[in-house]
Amino acid sequence: MPAERTRNRLDAYRHGHRSEWLAALALTFKGYRVIARRYKTPSGEIDLIAKRGNLIAIVEVKARPSLAEAMEAVTWTAQRRIESAADLWLARRSDHARLSVRFDLVAVLPRRWPVHVPNIFQGRN
Repeated sequence: MPAERTRNRLDAYRHGHRSEWLAALALTFKGYRVIARRYKTPSGEIDLIAKRGNLIAIVEVKARPSLAEAMEAVTWTAQRRIESAADLWLARRSDHARLSVRFDLVAVLPRRWPVHVPNIFQGRN
């Protein structure tokens, strides 16, 4: 049983990496520059941080069977975790006052190009 659990976790890890790679590729084709992947903070992890002009997109990547399921997976708890991690990332930037921040979702769906959903939630002000 432990070997099977380890194999499942490894498969999930690989699937997550592949999904994030596809999401980064899709954003690059849309004119974004991915400046960080899997950015870890004490309060959580940001899947992708992408920039286009003065816009910073804090991107959550979800691999799900449908867009609706991917959107539902970004729960209130996940939003607070992502926002807290984004605050820490921004605090370390000297140019943070000039940047606009947006929270996006990239849904990686089976046999489809990733779907970019801008502004999936609003951060607290």
